[in-house]
Amino acid sequence: MDGEQVKAWEAQCIEEQPPACTMACPLRLDARAMLEKVAQGDLIAAFAVYCRHVPFPAILSHICEAPCQQACRRAEAGGSLAVRAIEQLVVEEGYATLRRVAQVNRKPKRLAVVGAGLAGLTAAHDLAMKGHKVTVFEADALAFERLRHDYADRLPEAAVEAELGALMKLGVDIRCRSRVTGDGGPLGIDAFLAAYEAVLLALGPGPAPSFAAALVMTDNGRIRSDPDSCATSIPKVFATGIERASGAPYSPVGSMRHGRRAAASIDRFLQGASLTANRASDEIAQSRLYVNVAAHASVAPVTPADPAGGFTHAEAIAEAKRCFPCHCLECVKACEYLKQYGAYPKRYVRDMYNNISIIKGNRKYNRVIDSCTLCGLCETICPNDLSMADVCLSARQDMVATGHMPASHHDFALRDMAFSRSDAFTLHRHQPGRDASATLFFPGCQLSASSPEHVERIYAHLTQTLPGGVGLMLDCCGAPAHWSGRVALGQEVNDGLRHAWDGLGRPQVITACSSCQKMLGQFHPEMTVTSLWSVIAETGWPQPMPGQPMPDLTGRRLAIHDPCTARHAPEVQRAARDLAARLGAEVRELSGAELTTCCGYGGLASFANRTVADRILDARAAESADDYLTYCAMCRDSFARRGKRAVHLLDLAFGQSGLDAAGRPDPGFSLRRDNRARLKTRLVRELWGEAMDDPTVRGNLVIADDVLADMERKLILVEDVARVVAAAEAGGPKLVDRRTGHILASAQFGSFTCWVEYQHEAGGYRIHRAYSHRMSVEAKP
Repeated sequence: MDGEQVKAWEAQCIEEQPPACTMACPLRLDARAMLEKVAQGDLIAAFAVYCRHVPFPAILSHICEAPCQQACRRAEAGGSLAVRAIEQLVVEEGYATLRRVAQVNRKPKRLAVVGAGLAGLTAAHDLAMKGHKVTVFEADALAFERLRHDYADRLPEAAVEAELGALMKLGVDIRCRSRVTGDGGPLGIDAFLAAYEAVLLALGPGPAPSFAAALVMTDNGRIRSDPDSCATSIPKVFATGIERASGAPYSPVGSMRHGRRAAASIDRFLQGASLTANRASDEIAQSRLYVNVAAHASVAPVTPADPAGGFTHAEAIAEAKRCFPCHCLECVKACEYLKQYGAYPKRYVRDMYNNISIIKGNRKYNRVIDSCTLCGLCETICPNDLSMADVCLSARQDMVATGHMPASHHDFALRDMAFSRSDAFTLHRHQPGRDASATLFFPGCQLSASSPEHVERIYAHLTQTLPGGVGLMLDCCGAPAHWSGRVALGQEVNDGLRHAWDGLGRPQVITACSSCQKMLGQFHPEMTVTSLWSVIAETGWPQPMPGQPMPDLTGRRLAIHDPCTARHAPEVQRAARDLAARLGAEVRELSGAELTTCCGYGGLASFANRTVADRILDARAAESADDYLTYCAMCRDSFARRGKRAVHLLDLAFGQSGLDAAGRPDPGFSLRRDNRARLKTRLVRELWGEAMDDPTVRGNLVIADDVLADMERKLILVEDVARVVAAAEAGGPKLVDRRTGHILASAQFGSFTCWVEYQHEAGGYRIHRAYSHRMSVEAKP
């Protein structure tokens, strides 16, 4: 995982972006967090949030013009939140708890602020909080003179005096009736420059005072200052508020922003840091945070019973509960995997990268990385197209490359793939009686494992319908290698497939599996790959067996589940629906093909984390009470494993009269493997007329259903058990319990070790239990 790529992925996730209310506030008040506390009934905690951002809460809560309310997204669903009214109640309840504690500054600086308005005193507050000694000079008789006059109808005098008292407790020295002059007296600008290490001119609008002649002026006679850093032509002199054009409306919260910006510049100046580098913008801006407003019902604002008295506690809580609150989390809402670990993509990306970067210690995020189904739903939903599938796959590839991929997560799936690539299953041939193939049927290893009889019927139909010869390729597309991050193994599989395809004359490939179609399309652009469903949509369904009628599903209602690997294959989606409809089925949509979810098998998630995979599957199964229709064998079997009635598209066409195809159980991994081997054997015998032994014949094992189910859960095959028993009975090591006659034996196959407890029974062996582990034990050098 490249560091720059990680940063790019993190930037795509917008969950940490401030909401619209915060971006509209010049002080960046986290109104969302404040309202969440109010909604919980904790007004004191809400006040703590408020005063973290607001220097004079008693004042601003009465006079703020509330730009947050104008930007509030709730306005689109019932009306903006009454943030200012809630602020007033929060301040009334919490102000007595406010404790301003300045930082301990071992080298405090002497600073001067000229002007005791909101901008100047905000700067004085922020600099005093950093431990500096601040003196404020005001020409008028009182600090906050303008506020006292302009807002006398709604700003209580007590609120002003309370905030001034708090400033003085911080050590701020406010000197009123102290007009700065341009002469050489004690209040002259030259004296200021000599006595203080930095000076802030917070003069507000109006003509520049006489002492400003020492500074560079604008064409209209105002002090020139940098709008971002507040720096003037004299290095230690800063100016704020005066860049506002005469006649512009006065903004109390805007004045506070100017003062805070100036204080930050002065603090940087005192530290010898850049005044402009890496500064967070405080400009009013549009929020990048995506909010699905349409998902929220319209709720009318709460009207206080006593408008003059403001909200009561209950009214404020009710109004605060109208806050959504604004979050994106669209992918998390849709994905059980992302919900499982309580975070969101940006945090997952960083934690995965940190996990890969660990040199020594536990890589606790390995299972998280391997639990993603790689289905791509998150990318489809994300406003910025962030794909956690790409992130997790990249992390897996790094884990494999550095030797940190746990063997237990993918061992079974890779052993199963190895079987599907072995002589027990692989078959690459032209149609019987042909020496060339115009097309090549690639059923995939999953349909062959689940319903081998369907493979035989469809292949027969294709050979009878398509011209030029239809070859057959029984093989694996290599998805397990790709999903597990084994790049080299994936390349080996692809090279083998390409070689076999070349040997058959490079025919057009027809796949019955959407995963195969996606894999072949991704890694073999030289191939022309078509879905079986698109082909049958053109040729029509196969004719029924002699003596059987064409299936009639009139009135049969089915909810269609599209495989996640067919998410971006609209032609395949249309064909599947059309084919079901031709048989009379009433096909109903779930979330729609583009928003389909995984069955839990994708990305090998069910092998790495069965709990998460089952949650994904159960959530999908709960979307409808109808029987499900799918055109992926693994999806059908996964639903069956969890008790959800489901049929494969071919079950509709080839289902036998009187049999309940939707109730067909999951065949399980042992039978799936046997089905593949038996399919090849039958095809070789019946189509090509060649002798071939049944590879699934084993010793006589007696396995009770509960033991077999336990083996299935532990990913132990009947074949594994047979090999262990055979080795033990051939003279291998074993332990015998003389009391019960039970025998315990084990065998190791690569990183997989299997133990079997059994006993002799007439003509065979009764299996009592089996267990295993999958790990590689490395000897210390």
